[in-house]
Amino acid sequence: MNILHPMALRTENAIPAGKLPIFPIACWVLGLAAFCQLLVAGMALSKRLEESRVVRIIEKEVPKLVAVRIPSAKNPTDDAALVIRPPTPDPQPEPPVSPTPLQTPSIADPVSERLVDQARRARVAGDMGLAIVKLEEALLKSPEDPSVHYELGMVHEQMGVFDTAAAHYEEVFKMGVTASGNLYELAAAKLRDGFEQPGAMLGKLALGRVRIFKDPGHQDGEQTILSIPVQKAPGADIEVGEIEVSVIIFNRNNKGEIIQLDDKSWVSQKWVSLPFDWTGGEETLRMHYVIPHLDSVNTHLFGKPTYYGQVVSLLYKGEVLDVQAWPRDLAARIPQSPVMAPDNQQLPEFFDPDSLPPDFDPENPLLPALPSH
Repeated sequence: MNILHPMALRTENAIPAGKLPIFPIACWVLGLAAFCQLLVAGMALSKRLEESRVVRIIEKEVPKLVAVRIPSAKNPTDDAALVIRPPTPDPQPEPPVSPTPLQTPSIADPVSERLVDQARRARVAGDMGLAIVKLEEALLKSPEDPSVHYELGMVHEQMGVFDTAAAHYEEVFKMGVTASGNLYELAAAKLRDGFEQPGAMLGKLALGRVRIFKDPGHQDGEQTILSIPVQKAPGADIEVGEIEVSVIIFNRNNKGEIIQLDDKSWVSQKWVSLPFDWTGGEETLRMHYVIPHLDSVNTHLFGKPTYYGQVVSLLYKGEVLDVQAWPRDLAARIPQSPVMAPDNQQLPEFFDPDSLPPDFDPENPLLPALPSH
């Protein structure tokens, strides 16, 4: 039996040299480091809480602009009152003022007004004798009325009595703008420019070729459209208000009779473009003539009318400048024998509805001239 010495046993249980407990030591070190971090964080949090309870006053310098009024030399006569004036607005440019157009003065006496109106109608119709009688009567009632004198000047000018016309225009001119209105400018132009002699407008205004379009299938009856061009020579000075186009329409019934139209309600007319600008040297008058459907009684008594032809006359200031009749025999049927067109009179153009394009509008028949064969 072997009995070991106590020292030998102690030596057997001892940790061998070079084999230390590394893992437990590392755990203790990490735990100690974590404890230290928690301790530091707690101390920092406690200090921040204490600092947040302290009221801080921060002073900042803010620059401020201070207006300093510099006293100026004062006039010894000024008093100590404070004078305040409203702000003066900037001057605005005044809008341009258009002049008020002059008006024709009204005739004060109603009887004179009626006489002047009747005289003007007679002058336009060519009855100068009746116009003179009416105006002389109006002159006795209203000797200082500018409208009476101006109309007398128009009648005498149209009759070719230029001295008497100039005397009446001068009376209107002497009355001034206040009394005469726009008649003052018209009378001044007459005295300045003089008067045109008879026949002075020949060659300056003429009728173009009349175009005739027949539309028998119109819903209201047999329709005929006339396009009547009025041509102006380049550079000609024309008073548009003095232009007149006279159209006399003739029908032929089934009995062969040629009858002048007396029912003007069958005709409507208008100028294609207003105001006149003479584009292309002409302006066109368009007339729509519709023969309505007649009942059997009127057809039996008077016959069924159809369109036969027309006589177109161009007048300027009551003077006949050009006439076109179609058929030509109609020229002998008008009341007065007018001045006919030159030998190379233009014949009218007729348009066949069957030869027209399907989209042609008879209400606006603007067709080019047919080529001559």
